[in-house]
Amino acid sequence: MSTPNLTLYLVRHGRTVYNTEHRLQGWCDSPLTPDGRAGVRVTAHDLRGRSFAAAYSSSSGRAVDTANEILAHHPDTPLTSDDDLREFSFGDLEATHEAELFARVDPQEMFGEVFAGTFRGLPGGEPAVVYLDRVRRGFSRIERAHEPGAEVLVVSHGVTLMAYLGMVGGRRLHPLPNASISTVEITPDRSRRITSLGLDPSGQGIPRSIVPASDPA
Repeated sequence: MSTPNLTLYLVRHGRTVYNTEHRLQGWCDSPLTPDGRAGVRVTAHDLRGRSFAAAYSSSSGRAVDTANEILAHHPDTPLTSDDDLREFSFGDLEATHEAELFARVDPQEMFGEVFAGTFRGLPGGEPAVVYLDRVRRGFSRIERAHEPGAEVLVVSHGVTLMAYLGMVGGRRLHPLPNASISTVEITPDRSRRITSLGLDPSGQGIPRSIVPASDPA
C-alpha cells in the first residue's frame, strides 16, 4: 500500500485596495476590499472539507486576514505567520502606481530576471537572489515540518507563490487570481509536483498585472 503524499494548498490573498488601484504592493500593505473578502469567503467554503494539520501565512496583514477567513471553517488549526512568505519588495516604489515602475524598467524583463535570480533589485528593495533564497527557505521549512498524508494551508502573494511553483515545476507560470488555490504534492522521498494551478472558486479572475505570463522554460 502506497504512502500518501503531503499536500500543500497554496492560496493567494484576497483582492486589496492597492490591487484595485494598481499600486505596487510588496512589503507595504492595504486592506481587503469588500468584494475581495467576499471572494476569500467563497474560497474558504470551497476548502471547508479539507483536514488542515497546520496553516501558514505571510506576515502581511492582507495574507493573515485571508488565512483567518479560511480558518473560520477550521477553528482547531493553528496559524503561523512567517516573514519568509512575504511578497517581493519593491523598495522605494512601494505603494506607488505601477506607472512609476514602468517608467524605470520593462516589467516583463524585470520579472524574468527576478524568477531567474539575476535581478539586482529596485532602490531600497531586495535583490532577486535574496528574495528567492528566503522563499525557498520558508517553503522548505514547511515541507520538512509535516508528515506524509498531511494537508497544509499556505497563504501568500502572487509573485511569491509563482516563485515557489516555478521551483517545483521548473517553469514560469501565468499570474494567479486573487483568492485562487494551487496544490503541490510532496512524496515521502521529497519529490514534488504541481497537481492544480490557479483554481478560481470565487470567480474573481486574473486582474491586470505587472507580472507577465510566460512560456514554459
